[in-house]
Amino acid sequence: MFAFEDIAPKAPTHVLVVPKKHIARLADVTAADERLLGTLAVRAASIAGERGLTDFRLVANNGEGAGQSVFHLHFHLLGGRSMTWPPG
Repeated sequence: MFAFEDIAPKAPTHVLVVPKKHIARLADVTAADERLLGTLAVRAASIAGERGLTDFRLVANNGEGAGQSVFHLHFHLLGGRSMTWPPG
């Protein structure tokens, strides 16, 4: 997997956590990918901890209507500011 800063950050911390395996969107994940998803989530939490974040948000957009613009599964790790609900 890769993890890198978003080029258009929406929070002081905005890291993309991306698997090397191509999966177009979250809805395309299969049972065989369960371990991969867990690994992505654990790595995102680890990155948050490394950056001193105790509160953070982990987001995966699924489809254009949800804001997905890159069709390779990835998680957005957002933190460093107060998050509102509902988002968007």
